[in-house]
Amino acid sequence: MCGIFAYLNYNVNRERRYILQVLFNGLRRLEYRGYDSAGISIDNDLSVSGDPSTSLSPPPLVFRQEGNIESLVKSVYQDVAATELNLEKSYSIHAGIAHTRWATHGEPAPRNSHPQTSGSGNDFLVVHNGVITNYQVLKETLVRHGFTFESETDTEVIPKLAKFVFDKANEEGDQAVTFSEVVLEVMRHLEGAYALIFKSRHYPNELIACKRGSPLLLGVKELNEDACKGSAFHDAKFLSKNANPKELFLSSDANALIEHTKKVLVIEDGEVVRLKEGGVSILKFDNDKGRNGGSLSRPASVQRALSILEMEVEQINKGKYEHYMQKEIHEQPESLTTTMRGRLIRGGSCKAKTVLLGGLKDHLKTIRRSRRIVFIGCGTSYNAALAARPILEELSGVPVTMEIASDILDRQGPIYREDTAVFVSQSGETADTLHALEYALENGALCVGITNTVGSIIAQNTHCGVHINAGCEIGVASTKAYTSQIVVMAMLALAIGGDTISNQERREAIIDGLFDLPNKVREVLKLDQEMKDLAKLLIAEQSLLVFGRGYNYATALEGALKVKEVALMHSEGILAGEMKHGPLALVDENLPIVVIATRDACFRLVCFLGEIILF
Repeated sequence: MCGIFAYLNYNVNRERRYILQVLFNGLRRLEYRGYDSAGISIDNDLSVSGDPSTSLSPPPLVFRQEGNIESLVKSVYQDVAATELNLEKSYSIHAGIAHTRWATHGEPAPRNSHPQTSGSGNDFLVVHNGVITNYQVLKETLVRHGFTFESETDTEVIPKLAKFVFDKANEEGDQAVTFSEVVLEVMRHLEGAYALIFKSRHYPNELIACKRGSPLLLGVKELNEDACKGSAFHDAKFLSKNANPKELFLSSDANALIEHTKKVLVIEDGEVVRLKEGGVSILKFDNDKGRNGGSLSRPASVQRALSILEMEVEQINKGKYEHYMQKEIHEQPESLTTTMRGRLIRGGSCKAKTVLLGGLKDHLKTIRRSRRIVFIGCGTSYNAALAARPILEELSGVPVTMEIASDILDRQGPIYREDTAVFVSQSGETADTLHALEYALENGALCVGITNTVGSIIAQNTHCGVHINAGCEIGVASTKAYTSQIVVMAMLALAIGGDTISNQERREAIIDGLFDLPNKVREVLKLDQEMKDLAKLLIAEQSLLVFGRGYNYATALEGALKVKEVALMHSEGILAGEMKHGPLALVDENLPIVVIATRDACFRLVCFLGEIILF
């Protein structure tokens, strides 16, 4: 996972120093998506060597650095001082791009950081979030055509492919090829998941963005109060090519947009967004359309509506907390309350307690008749579904199976038309989960989405679903989204089992418990200092085992996952009933063990496990 960001100002003077600060702040808002290297690209005002009559813009400046965002900032200003770059130079039109990386292909190093370039002249630059699965084939092809590669990334093939397409089109065609046509042709050759932003010296003051399977948003900020306030794109343009000053933003996440504007467009898969001359045009990628008579084909334009972000800047600030994750842990009482608001109904003294999930009400009968319910997710979302499985089995009477998204795809596991497949994802954009969703749709299953992101791909492509409404989550390791996911799936179980009289008393007891849950969480959060003291005891350890049984097995898995993600310590969550089937061999006087034992039906069994360990 990486973060990409772009800023284009039109007909409003911005100094280079201001532009740099906007790009840096955008990356800071996205740093949770990647923090081992970062980079930016801005325009260069140096003259082009060679023919003075050429209209080709100077090569853009590219700054890349390993480490966090502050390392990049320091490096950029050092380079600026060394080259005496004028930070006070003002631009009425300027397009800058930025990227923060979580290394997947190649070690954290400047050569592997983004923006990746087409070559020494920086003719084409790209920032990328996602994975290109066929990059090796593309790389071999480009090498045969004379291209040399400097990085170990999958991304470098993209700008080089763009240059190859551009050069080829100019050799073959009489008409000048547009930036959009170059990008569309590049997309035809890419496989995998991606969100891309292109910048080119051949197309100054213009940016192209496109996506498939990775999140990307456009933000629009009109600086003229008298500007057009329409809410839809007309003739493929939301903003006409007029002189009204405006700022346009592209980002992987709304967090980087909210401090600038609330007017956003969630870019959909297969859309190509062109920012030029203050206008925004959207084209729809069609992979079936290739070259047409030796020239690049021109796709159809589409109209889209802007939406308004339902969030405030305060939500993305750390406030009194040291870290976003700490803040989000302490936000759980409020996030759980928001998740349940309007959905849990206690009624009066004579009315039954019920659950109302508007996104599912038209499909509940189908779900109840399902052959089975299949939960599909990855990581924390999978663990949340596992935690909810027992209550769903108990209340619905429908068999429930669990699938890790990548594994069901690898196995091509059976999904039937009579199944209900529930896809759980905080972002709604998890690549493996999206591929599994496509697979389930192809097999005719009823698909239900549980996400935290309105307008995400899973929210759009499933037949029905529930938003968890946990609020903005910036911390890398999920916290409040995890607990809200469990609560939503508990409410799902209550809704599915709502037509059964025999378990009405049990349902009402669960509803009462859910209403009281935020207060219980507040009590637990008072143990903050005790948890710090416990952490100090474990800080020097190399490994940790976490045991749980029944409902608490999922808690053990999630706790171990958090230790891996945050403390970078080896940790394993283990089903307590499997202790004597192998894991007991690892236990000695030096191995720290956490046993999760709540007073439920499994309490005595887990306590017996503790006695075995102590013995």
